[in-house]
Amino acid sequence: MFGINGGELLVLLLVAAVVVGPERLPTYAEQLAGWVRRLRDLARDARERVGAELGEDSVDWEALDPRRYDPRRIVRDALLDEPPPRTPSRPAVPRPGRARSAAAAGTSAAAAVVTTPAPFDDEAT
Repeated sequence: MFGINGGELLVLLLVAAVVVGPERLPTYAEQLAGWVRRLRDLARDARERVGAELGEDSVDWEALDPRRYDPRRIVRDALLDEPPPRTPSRPAVPRPGRARSAAAAGTSAAAAVVTTPAPFDDEAT
């Protein structure tokens, strides 16, 4: 808990009882009981609020268990699913002006290719 084991906790309680004394011990015990009750009520209210905000537990945790996943089944299901039909948004009509500009862009891109090798770092792993 706080790095205190059972024996040390018992010694601390005994020292506290001796320091407080038999006259004030019942008063402090009542205060401690009140704090424990208040803390328990706060925890219960917080649990109820979280339950109310999240709603019912509609998540199927068994289905989400990663130990139940079979990668072969997942791939097989993905490959067996039929893809949605593809419909072009507009028919493809070749335009001669565009073809010339694409060819010119290709030649200018080929001319821009640099043939120098990439730098090599001797200290890299």
